[in-house]
Amino acid sequence: MRKLTVLLCLLIFSCSKNPELYIPHIEGYWEIENVSFYNGDQKDYKYNETIDYISLNDSLKGFRKKLKPGLNDTYFTSADAEAISVKIEDDSLRIYYSTPYAKWKETILSATPQQLIIINKNKAVYTYKKYTPIILDIE
Repeated sequence: MRKLTVLLCLLIFSCSKNPELYIPHIEGYWEIENVSFYNGDQKDYKYNETIDYISLNDSLKGFRKKLKPGLNDTYFTSADAEAISVKIEDDSLRIYYSTPYAKWKETILSATPQQLIIINKNKAVYTYKKYTPIILDIE
C-alpha cells in the first residue's frame, strides 16, 4: 500500500507542476521530516541534530551545507560543503551535487515556501520542512 502511495505521489507531482516554479523555493534552511523508501518502508524524524542549508546564486549554482542549530538563530558548521547546480531536464528539476569524493543527482518533486520533496536514484523520497530556529526570549 505504501509503495502505491509513493508511486501515486510521484505521478501527481511529476505531471501537474512546472518545475521552473520550484526554483525560488529551494534556497534556505531545511529540516528532514521523513524518508519513504521504494520498498514501502518509511522513516520519520521527530528530532534532527543537523539541518541542511541550501544557497543558490542567479546562475543556479551554489552549495548545500550541514548545520547544527544553536539557540537564538545561531548555527555551528564545518568547512565542508557540497557544490550544487540546478537544471531543468526532461520536464524535471534536478540538483547536481559534487564533492571531492563523489558526484550525484536528485530530482525535486515539489518545492514550496514550507516544504521540499526530493527523490534520489534509489527512489527514496525525502520530505523536508522549512526549519524554524529556536529563539529564547532572555531578559
